Amino acid sequence: MKVLVLGNGGREHALVWKLRQSPRVSQLYCAPGNGGIADDAECVAADLKSLESITALAARLQPDLTVVGPELPLTLGVVDEFARRGWPAFGPTRAAAQLESSKSFAKEFLQRHHIPTAPFAICDSIEQVRSSLGHFHVPVVVKADGLAAGKGVVIAKSKEEAASVAAEMLSGKMLGEAGARVVLEECLKGDELSFLVFSDGERVAPLVAAQDHKRVGDGDTGPNTGGMGAYSTADIVDDRMRDWLVHHIARPVVAGMKAESAEFKGVLYCGLMMTARGPMVLEFNCRFGDPETQPILMRLESDLTDALEASIEGRVSEGDFKWSQDASVCVVMSSGGYPGTYEVGKRIDGLEEAAAISGVKVFHAGTSKRDGVYYTAGGRVLGVTARAADLETAVARAYEACGKISFDGAHYRKDIAGRALKK
Repeated sequence: MKVLVLGNGGREHALVWKLRQSPRVSQLYCAPGNGGIADDAECVAADLKSLESITALAARLQPDLTVVGPELPLTLGVVDEFARRGWPAFGPTRAAAQLESSKSFAKEFLQRHHIPTAPFAICDSIEQVRSSLGHFHVPVVVKADGLAAGKGVVIAKSKEEAASVAAEMLSGKMLGEAGARVVLEECLKGDELSFLVFSDGERVAPLVAAQDHKRVGDGDTGPNTGGMGAYSTADIVDDRMRDWLVHHIARPVVAGMKAESAEFKGVLYCGLMMTARGPMVLEFNCRFGDPETQPILMRLESDLTDALEASIEGRVSEGDFKWSQDASVCVVMSSGGYPGTYEVGKRIDGLEEAAAISGVKVFHAGTSKRDGVYYTAGGRVLGVTARAADLETAVARAYEACGKISFDGAHYRKDIAGRALKK
């Protein structure tokens, strides 16, 4: 079969890498792809900000299956348009993708369906922000309502800072239209958990859980990013907790969306905080997480193609997945200055040496390739991922691989999975 993956990041490289392993996949395309993806799939040009461009590409290639990586094409309605044309595509409709594209929609949806989440306030003006702040203790979380590539969340240490950040978001100077509305939220304490499930609009099947590391610096310091690393182990959640998350969060979300005439098909990413009061929803993504996809797919031992088709065709079951009991970890190597201003075009060396380490796969995110040489082309450059029988060995392998790779300004956290190792 012929498969098209939309996207150009580390998540898409992991998807391409896993799909390439399927004996059912004969032709594999990625639009627009990156330097590393080009080694595993044919990269084809497309503007993912344009529904017309994506549709024209699919009309030319005629893929048997299209997998949507990033969020923007979903919010443009690419799955709706493909369904109208009878083209199979993995992902939710535009209406269902509101769970990610609008934080205010998601919070009100959670409230309507009695799914645990932090107390919140939705504000369209700085006056509403100042009035609502009286109901919160500090620190308080300020979130841009729209899509902000993982950078629209600020934990304010004072109400003055919260008001200042909200004003900057609302003005459009900070995040453009994404900050036209803001959500204030109680700052929850606990361990974050990334819990993903496949859905066919009615049934759900959980993937193995992972934990992301959002802050740019060691010890969870500095600004939020799209994600600086993640790990996955067999015991990150036990069977009892996994079943609780399915029955009290994932299934109620899918059932609620169906009841509101916005049937959810695809992968539902539940970003959770495991608090002393129990698990609470921080956010939803309506696609695979990045970088969580990298360690999750390293542990997948069954055919991803079959599971994607089951979601589209309405026959999802837990039997769609077989998982290794090994641990896996992904360390993101980023450009100096990320998530702020950074330079691109830096030569990357040591990739072959890193890939030669047992259990290691280097997924490319922001890279390009010219004359056989790889160069940096984004903020998050590489997702150095390793799998091993235990987490300690997986972490050691990932960091050994990072040590082999070099480019001017390279930065990566040195404590990915550190809290889990201490436990």
